[in-house]
Amino acid sequence: MTPDARNAMKRRTFLIGVTGLSTLVLTACVSPAPRPSASATATSTPAPTPTVSPVPKPAQMRRTSWSADPFARGSYSFAAVDSTPEQRTALAQPVLDRVFFAGEATSTDAPGTVQGGRDSGLRAAREIIAAAAPGERIAVIGAGIAGLSAARILKDAGFDVVLVEARDRIGGRIDTVSDKKWPFPVELGPSFVSHSDTTSLDEEFTRLGIATTPFPSASETRTNAGIVVAVPDTGEKAVATALAWATKQASDMSVQGALDGSGASTLSTADAGDGVSAADWLAFRVATVLDIDAGASVDQQSGWYTSADAGANEDRIVLGGYAHLLTKAAEGIDLLDSSVVTKLAYTDTGVSLRLGTGESLSADRVLVTVPLGVLKSGVLEFDPALPFAHRGAIADLGMGTLDKVWLQFDEPFWSTTAPLWTTVGGDEDFRVWINMMPLTGEPVLVGLVAGDTALRLAGTDDATVLAAALRGLTPFYVPPTPSPTPTPAP
Repeated sequence: MTPDARNAMKRRTFLIGVTGLSTLVLTACVSPAPRPSASATATSTPAPTPTVSPVPKPAQMRRTSWSADPFARGSYSFAAVDSTPEQRTALAQPVLDRVFFAGEATSTDAPGTVQGGRDSGLRAAREIIAAAAPGERIAVIGAGIAGLSAARILKDAGFDVVLVEARDRIGGRIDTVSDKKWPFPVELGPSFVSHSDTTSLDEEFTRLGIATTPFPSASETRTNAGIVVAVPDTGEKAVATALAWATKQASDMSVQGALDGSGASTLSTADAGDGVSAADWLAFRVATVLDIDAGASVDQQSGWYTSADAGANEDRIVLGGYAHLLTKAAEGIDLLDSSVVTKLAYTDTGVSLRLGTGESLSADRVLVTVPLGVLKSGVLEFDPALPFAHRGAIADLGMGTLDKVWLQFDEPFWSTTAPLWTTVGGDEDFRVWINMMPLTGEPVLVGLVAGDTALRLAGTDDATVLAAALRGLTPFYVPPTPSPTPTPAP
């Protein structure tokens, strides 16, 4: 794909998460306690007190941390500076017709999406069927959507399939939690079927009887003062100008570099009358579109291959449990769970897997579907090393992070019925919210953070994340109406 062609790419909707911190305890970042000074004249400066939000505390909370998950190490792949779409194709190439690859990072049509992961698994299964003899033993590493989709096809085609999964559950980055304390399944992984007009996933949900509903396009944007404002095209135009300029340069650069180099980031910081400046609207576009799409900051995203076109989405939100999509595919397949593959040795006659327990597993061929973030970490050793094209793709493609916080309230503190909320101006961490109430009738909100913000919050405790989330919700808070004072009887 040429730099010019990337403008034809549709925007992808990434609403994806990972395991909640009810099962993963993260250490809070705590500064050392101050020691008393020996000087009688020295005075200590108290730390600034964070703004306390009037938003009430939720009855229930769930949060995710993709970057801290050792079996994901991020949420989804993105076009990093100096990476190319051709590297996704290179990563998908079989090695000696013994080692095959699948996963959303190998998808050229829909990277970063469930559809892309699923299609890659089906593609890899077809490649294995073409190369293998009937009845061969095929090992599939990873029981996410790519691995399960491939394993199902291979099993039905008569192969001896063993599915090796590091987690104690199937699904990978699809993680649906059913909890009696919540009124409906909580999606810690993906929540949406993106571009349902061009995918078959929604048809599969219908066939399986899993509830989905169109996600309304209505959204509401507020300033920090709670003022509802219309979103101008200021930020959108600035980004489009920068990316168009980037395609004409001799080498790739970051989106931030393109914004600066083109002059598109030189916008007024003066209040335009509603408390928002032109510069604020560019920051809004970056935070609510570019950062979310890539799961990474604009100083990491490719100026050549980041799309400026938001496209027309036909998204559906899954309400009945995304993980049910995988249950049928897993039936009858030999699953070896809680088994981490640490080494993959291969020759032109077969493969051998070394597990973290010290045990070994032999197969005729293997399909690797672990996330790009795991491949980048090097915890899975290949012997011999993969070809340069594969190693280059793994090194250059980016792995982004997007995290969620799910909040269930006893009653709504807001009055808007918009399903999507965003905020402009200020420096709050949570600037994108999904309002589940018009979709389910339940007072549940889902906040999104991406890129550097997500990475920073991943290293903090639940209380810190909750405080940040409630501050982000402050513009939507409606104070309760005081009860009328009763008139004394005459």
